[in-house]
Amino acid sequence: MKPSISVFFPCYNDAGTIAAMVIRALQTLREITDDYEVIVVNDASPDDALQILNELACVLPTTFRIVHHETNRGYGGVIRSGIAAATKEWVFYTDGDAQYDVRELKLLAEKISDDVDFINGWKIKRRDPLHRVIIGIVYQYFIKFIFGLKIKDVDCDFRLMRRAMFDVIELESDTGTITFELVKKAQDAGYRFAEVPVHHFYRQYGESQFFNVTRVGATLARVFRWWWRLVVKREAVRAYRGQVQRQKQSRG
Repeated sequence: MKPSISVFFPCYNDAGTIAAMVIRALQTLREITDDYEVIVVNDASPDDALQILNELACVLPTTFRIVHHETNRGYGGVIRSGIAAATKEWVFYTDGDAQYDVRELKLLAEKISDDVDFINGWKIKRRDPLHRVIIGIVYQYFIKFIFGLKIKDVDCDFRLMRRAMFDVIELESDTGTITFELVKKAQDAGYRFAEVPVHHFYRQYGESQFFNVTRVGATLARVFRWWWRLVVKREAVRAYRGQVQRQKQSRG
């Protein structure tokens, strides 16, 4: 049977790329399934992204929807809104800045099976300025080490996940720490992962919201708090394991 898939894109200062991302997603989904939807979560973007999205909504089918935040809720808030808005069996997201090719969703969809819950991309080569590449490598290995994460690329926001996971897992982050919170909670709950290599491209429009000294310092403070909760106190293991087992048994 063909899977049903919800695709959503976080959108903040992505007016130059978001329309192409939506159209490519719709084209790709038609090749994979007959049951799909595309959602853009506009996080109070200060550029003209909302006007562009409203124009798209006038001409695109009802399989396209906009979730608009009146005030900025941060990256984690956007991811949580996108997941909450998704209605299909599988949920895919990637950023609206076109640093990933949404057409490679087909590669992830090929991994869908009863034995997989979480399909994560990993960057074949990171296409960013050198300082971002170095910081990204250090950050990623640090996060993987302290949280005991087993996937290759925790920082790759190109993910296809079983929607039922979020009937069990509760995400809380409002910032970029949601990436490792999501992976750590899913791993500790016992969900099963698959990984797929994907291409990464230079940013064509806008700029990263993370890479400045103030945000890096604040992120490190949040990382420590999550380490205490998820590694020392093992909150996710205690909270989710039994629920996941019952969920798997109900699926047969």
